[in-house]
Amino acid sequence: MNTPIGLSEGCLAALHGLKETREVNTVILRYAAGVLVPEVEGNLTHDELVQAMPADEPRLVVHQLSFASPEGTRRNEQLLIFWMPPDAGEQEETYAAGYTALKEHLSDVHVHLTARRTDQLEYGRLVALAS
Repeated sequence: MNTPIGLSEGCLAALHGLKETREVNTVILRYAAGVLVPEVEGNLTHDELVQAMPADEPRLVVHQLSFASPEGTRRNEQLLIFWMPPDAGEQEETYAAGYTALKEHLSDVHVHLTARRTDQLEYGRLVALAS
């Protein structure tokens, strides 16, 4: 796909809300009509995040992970997740372009991962990536 994926006004507003408010820790985005649009904006637990991932459709997720460091300090780290389950193969190129656009837009997010199965979103694994 040669056309870059755009970020809708709703997407930009949701990402701004994630950065500026405590009420939102997760934004789940889907592709619609050439742009990324927010599907979920909420304060999700880890279990709710995993449950929100469709079994057969890709999504792009920005999630504020809260955890304790090995020293016991409370930490928060934003993650950019490219959810690409095996049954959604024909959509991978489109979502990969959106993932690239988000990485460029969210230059302060340093933890990027692709997950194809829910076990790849296991809390301990996410903490290890963010530490």
